[in-house]
Amino acid sequence: MSLALAILPLALLIIVMTATRPRRWLPLPAHIALPMVAALAYAFQLFWFRGGSTPDEAHPELAPAGRWIHAAVIDGALSALTPIGIVFGAVLLFKTMEASGAMRILTERIRGLSPHPVAQLMLVGWSFSFLLEGLCGFGAPAALAAPILVGLGFPAVRVAAMCLIMNSVPVSFGAVGTPIWFGLGELGLSSEELLTVGTKAAFINAIAALVIPILALRVVLPWHTIRTSLGFILLITLATVLPYAFVAMYSSEFPSIIGGLSGTIVGALLAYRRVGLSTTAAPGAPQCLGPENPEHRFGTIRAASPLIAVVVLLALTRLEQFGFRPLLTADRPTAEVELGQAGIAWITPGLVVGFRDILGTDIAWRMPLLFVPFLIPFVLVSMLAIPALRIRREAVVSAWVDTFRRLTRPAVALVGALVLVKLMMLGGETAPVMLIGRAMADAAGDSWLHLAPLLGALGSFFSGSNTVSNLTFAPIQGAIAESLDLELTSVLALQTVGGSLGNMICIHNIVAVAAVIGLRERSTASKESDGLYGGVASILRLTIVPMLIYAAIAAGCAILL
Repeated sequence: MSLALAILPLALLIIVMTATRPRRWLPLPAHIALPMVAALAYAFQLFWFRGGSTPDEAHPELAPAGRWIHAAVIDGALSALTPIGIVFGAVLLFKTMEASGAMRILTERIRGLSPHPVAQLMLVGWSFSFLLEGLCGFGAPAALAAPILVGLGFPAVRVAAMCLIMNSVPVSFGAVGTPIWFGLGELGLSSEELLTVGTKAAFINAIAALVIPILALRVVLPWHTIRTSLGFILLITLATVLPYAFVAMYSSEFPSIIGGLSGTIVGALLAYRRVGLSTTAAPGAPQCLGPENPEHRFGTIRAASPLIAVVVLLALTRLEQFGFRPLLTADRPTAEVELGQAGIAWITPGLVVGFRDILGTDIAWRMPLLFVPFLIPFVLVSMLAIPALRIRREAVVSAWVDTFRRLTRPAVALVGALVLVKLMMLGGETAPVMLIGRAMADAAGDSWLHLAPLLGALGSFFSGSNTVSNLTFAPIQGAIAESLDLELTSVLALQTVGGSLGNMICIHNIVAVAAVIGLRERSTASKESDGLYGGVASILRLTIVPMLIYAAIAAGCAILL
């Protein structure tokens, strides 16, 4: 019974959001479906699982189970501030760039570098996103790449799905390797074992990379266009994943950064020289960008300066060699405010804010305001771009108003998604996600090595984070490896690869990228020429099959491991 109730919210979410035969009220948009399913998970926790409850005579007026469950809801609502902040910053940056005319100039220059749609999609959606994932993570790569590609004229829904598919290979080493050194660090592995896990994960991801970009491009382009440019695709892929796999043998922090840098530089040279690209005109993005505004005449470097500033600031705040990261992430509060039974709010000099002992439990929330890609770099760069690009006051006000307006429904969806995540993960060994994970392991038996990536994908589906997936399920993977006499480093490599591929179907990642490019669910205004509507359901339908193919490749690599 517990397993059935654990699965039911997930099954219901998939059904109501991806109904293939639209009815009067189906499929439900994310801002309705996610809060509704979160309410169902809340009811199951309250009346069945009662997760995490412990007797406490200090608060007789509040049942222990209810205190933990309500604390998880508060934690989920507060945790939603991170993706909401990222989406706000990304939307504001691109609205500001649009107002200045920089987006138009930038897209013209990208098209001038190569008018071929394969080159444009690979440079922005693959190489540039690879670099951003290595530096930042947090879903920012797709949020940055998708608007650029939409500005080039590619269809929005398909671009969103393509960016999510492509932004899977680098995730194992995203945010300067956090999924490996932190996500698996709680298992007490030696540095040599962590490097072995990273090397094996990079090997699997590199093998998958020979297929994943093609699957992603097929979402946007016809097969003929892709087939005639397979040489370019293979070259830019190898230029990215070979350094990525090589660096993984020596470091967990820099594989995606080095791979992204290499792929971006080599890819730009290949695109400019048209190496491996078909010589015939290829269908892709429309060529008309609208009338030019004479006020918006400035050079390529100036137009690209906001994006360059974003990358530079991400590098400065992420790489420990520059010394800013410890300050921006330190958890030593300088000020605390006790809020009675609600908990304790705190803040550090680096503007890390937190809320601990929520409702008297050990549940705690924190958000490094200057480290999460929100105020730095997005909002800061948007503000600096106003004088740098000489944007008129009316355009600035319009950009801010449009940004707030665009975030209304996605914010509701993201709160619902994060509350659902916290409720599904509440209860320790009896948490719904743990029940699902153990059921998968029991069903697989000795064949677990081939299904291990799916457990990692389950963690990313719920949380949107490879790091959280590793923190949650790596202990289970370790126990299964020991009981079945499997090599621990291989099982953990498959776990973190699963966490990477699960980002393709993570609901709140999909909600975020849809919000950044302004997709409206079940709205004729968002309908594309092939009948696809904007929103989570259409994007999820496009990413689910590539995710399963990625998982199958990982399972095949398990034989080699």
